Amino acid sequence: MSKKPSSDNTIARNKKAFHDYFIEDEFEAGLVLEGWEVKSLRAGRAQLKESYIIVIHGELFLIGAHFSPLTSASTHVKTDPTRSRKLLLKHDEISKLIGAVERKGYTIVALAMYWMRGRAKLKIGLARGKKQHDKRESIKEREWNREQHRILKANR
Repeated sequence: MSKKPSSDNTIARNKKAFHDYFIEDEFEAGLVLEGWEVKSLRAGRAQLKESYIIVIHGELFLIGAHFSPLTSASTHVKTDPTRSRKLLLKHDEISKLIGAVERKGYTIVALAMYWMRGRAKLKIGLARGKKQHDKRESIKEREWNREQHRILKANR
């Protein structure tokens, strides 16, 4: 991936993915969208919380992402807010992801959605699930880092 998305270009983030999974590799994918979906993304009405990515016939699809339709933009179109959306990646990236999912037991999760040069992009991650004790450990580590930061800030 060439450039990190800035905070003003970000449409939606999936914070739960970082809590539930160890993200081992990240990819940038394009999305096949309809017109009303682009308008709702421009209005910031997307949610990645319950979304996941599956492989069907050698192609990747985003399932469960919710794009709330705008009432003014979608008057004549039948909208489905949670329809499956095809992801656009290079062939070698798709084969790498499929191989990791089928052979090594990884999961593909949506991490963030953002604008890049006027196009909606989805950052996806190749992830391995965390066990409950791993989740507790990462929470303890995060809290300890916050406490260290507070102590250092107080000593200045």
